[in-house]
Amino acid sequence: MSQTNMPDVGGPAPKRRRFVRIPLRYLLPNLVTLLGLALGLTSIRFAIEGRFELAVVAIAAAAVLDGLDGRLARALNGQSRFGAELDSLADFIDFGVAPAMLLYLWSLHEIKNAGWFACMVYVIACALRLARFNVMIDDPNKPKWAGKFFTGMPSPAGAIVVLLPIYLHLSVFQMPIDRTLVPVFITYVLLVAFLLVSGIPHFSGKEMGRIPREYFLPVMLGAMAGLLLLASYPAEVLVVLTLLYLSLIPVAWRRYQAFERADAAAAQTAGEKAQPPEAAP
Repeated sequence: MSQTNMPDVGGPAPKRRRFVRIPLRYLLPNLVTLLGLALGLTSIRFAIEGRFELAVVAIAAAAVLDGLDGRLARALNGQSRFGAELDSLADFIDFGVAPAMLLYLWSLHEIKNAGWFACMVYVIACALRLARFNVMIDDPNKPKWAGKFFTGMPSPAGAIVVLLPIYLHLSVFQMPIDRTLVPVFITYVLLVAFLLVSGIPHFSGKEMGRIPREYFLPVMLGAMAGLLLLASYPAEVLVVLTLLYLSLIPVAWRRYQAFERADAAAAQTAGEKAQPPEAAP
């Protein structure tokens, strides 16, 4: 009997391929991110169909989910490089492409070349803003207090702010869609694009995850009242939130400069203490 036909009983058993098990704490934040991406894409569909109010609500809901997925990842200790890249790509669609398409289909198409130019500038600014954020997040030289600020307007806030003309049209103010106002809208879109890529500091809000125990019930009541108002009067609430956010930009700028002056004063004091005393004549 030929030995080549005999089974190799003495060799090592073949290794079975096993699927790598991913903990649920990594999966949940990414599912929230994908849900936000679906809302951003759906807002584009609503804009194409002329259902601008639903498109605005979809983008606002995507912004809410964008704030939740990061907090959920930190709470579950489920942060990952994959999740960070997925979140950045979803933000580009939700807060870059979708708002630009919505604005163009709403009124900026009235002046086609200039309107499309403004939309492209906004989308490119959003892409640059996200790229800069991904690079700066790993900066080891950043002071601890810098975590309270964003450099430039964050993309979710940019999406909410840039849609202010649509809110004013859909709200009780009923701002008309007039061709003569389109240049004003274009100028406003370009201004928001500049804020995205500028170095102007904005409050990050990342340290708002904890509240004192005695304020828990009032905060819950206020949050529920805000959600009910948003559901009942979405355009009016978004107008108020946008104007409030814009009014906080100078406050953030002054607060950031105060931290910088404090750091400079501390460095100067430390340098003076480190200098050796002058020798007596």
